[in-house]
Amino acid sequence: MTDGLPKPRRFLAIAAVSAGTALVVVDGAIATVALPTIARDLGVDASAAVAVVTVYQLVLVMTLLPFSGLGDRIGLKKLYQAGQAVFTVATILCFFAKSLPFLLIVRAAQALGAAAALSVSSALLRSIYPTKQLGRGLGINSVVVSSSAAFAPTLGGLVLAVAPWPWVFASAVPFAIISLILGRALPDPVPRDEPFDVLGAVMCAAMFGLVIGGLETAVHGDSPVVSAAIVIVGVIVGILFIRRQRREVAPILPVDLLRRPVLALSTMGAFTAFVATMTLLLSLPFRLQHGYGFAPSEVGAVIAPWPLTTMIVAPLAGWLSDRYPAGLLGGIGMALAIVGLLTLSYLPADPSYWAIAWRMSLTGAGFGMFLSPNARLIIGSAPRDRAAAAGGLISTTRMVGQTTGATLVAALLAIGLGSGGGPALIAAGLAAVAGVCSLARLNPAIRNPPRDEAADAQPGAQVS
Repeated sequence: MTDGLPKPRRFLAIAAVSAGTALVVVDGAIATVALPTIARDLGVDASAAVAVVTVYQLVLVMTLLPFSGLGDRIGLKKLYQAGQAVFTVATILCFFAKSLPFLLIVRAAQALGAAAALSVSSALLRSIYPTKQLGRGLGINSVVVSSSAAFAPTLGGLVLAVAPWPWVFASAVPFAIISLILGRALPDPVPRDEPFDVLGAVMCAAMFGLVIGGLETAVHGDSPVVSAAIVIVGVIVGILFIRRQRREVAPILPVDLLRRPVLALSTMGAFTAFVATMTLLLSLPFRLQHGYGFAPSEVGAVIAPWPLTTMIVAPLAGWLSDRYPAGLLGGIGMALAIVGLLTLSYLPADPSYWAIAWRMSLTGAGFGMFLSPNARLIIGSAPRDRAAAAGGLISTTRMVGQTTGATLVAALLAIGLGSGGGPALIAAGLAAVAGVCSLARLNPAIRNPPRDEAADAQPGAQVS
């Protein structure tokens, strides 16, 4: 089997995946800028307009793992390009949205297309890069994510200054077109000739949808009894789903991979890290504006050092992860993040821009040092024929972690604790959990899997 694509095809494939990743990130983040305008033009309350963002996130969480299983059956390249096409068509339909329900349907369709592409992007990266360069490849992908997240609000503001709000969504279409054109260079691993578990896919989507949806309704003030009932039903569906998955040879929820301690620790660490990042990044604007009197236009500049530093550190960490244990790099990263978060929690009474900026930069460097090696470990340690499942696990973990962080911030704000130093302290505690998970992977018993597991991994794949 060829280890990675030859040049220059490799560079075209990298550009295709990078454009697709930017598409998903930009479209997920850019809508927040347009929410007040959408609410005014469609004649709905601001709280109702927030559903434009939450529907997108929820559909992504519900469908990432089922799509990764489908990609194994029909082909990674085919599913990736189909997802980009669906997204482009759904975006065009935004121009016909004259009511909030129609816009929510279109956003759900956009999320389906984005989920189809995102679910297999990590697996495609494993086939694009040689094994010894997989870490730097995932580092480059992290740069695309960070830069897109930083660029999205600015892009949204520029579009709204000269055009109606549907153009905010259309601004992501060029990324889809580029990805589709360059997608001919993508690798096309042979799909598995196995039936797709439709019932399992439905149960997976229902599990995430009910649990997360129930928690969201509880935070937003709906009936506690109804919210608890929705969550309980989701948990029951989840238990039945996991029992069913244990009997599958190639399950949609990769319980076979999570049986490996190194992958279970990596997934737990990633989840807590993403909860921590979202907890800080969503709560900080409220603290800066309400507690320190920063203008809304200044908040973005204060937060910017985080993604800008991550853009530098993530590829460096990815390159280092091809040479040094991910457990060590992740532990160092989380130590830096904890220091940054603690200093952010105890800001001076009247902080200057630079007093906050260096703390944000230190924290962003820590998370950048953790996340790239962690993703490289999950992808590189999984058997090649389970790469799509491992990639879907990474994407789902990120989305569930971010959604959990957003729900946590909403709950803290509801009880009056979201605009102080508390969220940063909570994020520091979560970062400590991620650091412990990372360092635990240095244990020789975890680093060296049993012979039957080691035989499944490709030569050169790092398991530390």
